[in-house]
Amino acid sequence: EAMALAILHEDAHLIVIDKPAGLVVHPAPGHATGTLVHGLLAHVQDFGGIGGELRPGIVHRLDRDTTGVMVVAKDEATLTALAAAWQDKRAVEREYVAVCGPAPPPKLGDVGTIRTLYGRHPVDRKRFSSKVATGKPAVTHWRVVERLPLATALVRLRLETGRTHQIRVHMSDHGWPLVGDVVYGRRYDGALAAAAATLGRQALHAARLAFVHPVTGVRLEFETPPPPDFQTLLQTLRSSP
Repeated sequence: EAMALAILHEDAHLIVIDKPAGLVVHPAPGHATGTLVHGLLAHVQDFGGIGGELRPGIVHRLDRDTTGVMVVAKDEATLTALAAAWQDKRAVEREYVAVCGPAPPPKLGDVGTIRTLYGRHPVDRKRFSSKVATGKPAVTHWRVVERLPLATALVRLRLETGRTHQIRVHMSDHGWPLVGDVVYGRRYDGALAAAAATLGRQALHAARLAFVHPVTGVRLEFETPPPPDFQTLLQTLRSSP
């Protein structure tokens, strides 16, 4: 399905895009059409089947309502190499920006690291949790960029591991859920509820991605600013009393 893709880089082996909000990465129940994979099948010649029929070329994915930088492989060898790099915490740099509410308390300072086990939620199997007795390790480094009104904050997060929903879960389980997150967030009242409504999704953007090209050996680095709806949320919060 032909669609407009915000392409940051493309060569014979891979393509890097700036994913918009609302775009599902690959087909899944309830999303049989209109996914990024459908767009890539129309854009990239001989793309189908690389790494699997439903997820061709997909190295990593972003949630439907998370925006930002992601890379897709265009051949099997590149997919295999990038997948291996994603398992090496030193080989790939992934940084996100988010707005959380409430913010990490000032007594903790402005930087920290969350290290937990990680797995399916013991009750709701569609969700994930960092409060599990057994699971895989998950590590998120966080830094407060700006403390905002309404007890919120703009934060920058660096992933050392890449579990599904990791940032959303880690921040929520520590009491700092992302503004607008309908799955792991909180129900706000008053001005903060109104501010969250201006976004209509979780305030999370994959801002930076850096890795070594598996074929050329050249280090690639991409960074994009949060989209306009995210910026509007920040402006709304900054102007709040």
